[in-house]
Amino acid sequence: MSARSGSAPGRRGVRVTVASRMRRPVRAPGLAAWLASAAPAFARGEVVVAFVSDAHIRDLNRRYRGKDAVTDVLAFPSDEPGLLGDIAIAAGAARRQAAAAGHAFGVEARVLALHGLLHLLGYDHERDSDRDRMRAVESRLRRKGGLREGLIEREGGAP
Repeated sequence: MSARSGSAPGRRGVRVTVASRMRRPVRAPGLAAWLASAAPAFARGEVVVAFVSDAHIRDLNRRYRGKDAVTDVLAFPSDEPGLLGDIAIAAGAARRQAAAAGHAFGVEARVLALHGLLHLLGYDHERDSDRDRMRAVESRLRRKGGLREGLIEREGGAP
């Protein structure tokens, strides 16, 4: 990752580093500290949140999920001890979604980072039963973190 823009140790054992793989650095002040404090109490390990271009996330989505489309966030869990994994956020998609939702880019970055963190922790929303469980946890944590809505709520529960 290049152009690190912040890191924060988690009070609950989550350490977050925010990086950018964009030509221009992406500003998301406070994201690392916010995500570390919003993480569930059981979460332990290091997380890297990387802002990437829409083209890059499309390539990742095609390569790892077989879906040839831009998506907003992808999570890559780690098997290494002490590492939860990486979260890739498409900066362009995040900007468009922030505008559509009527809030700042930084708010959208938090919505997407929280969603990605839950995926790193093993939550999923592909099946209805899993979606309900993930939605409940996401809802509780986003309220704790001061967010109006979570990604699953906003998208009506669709994967």
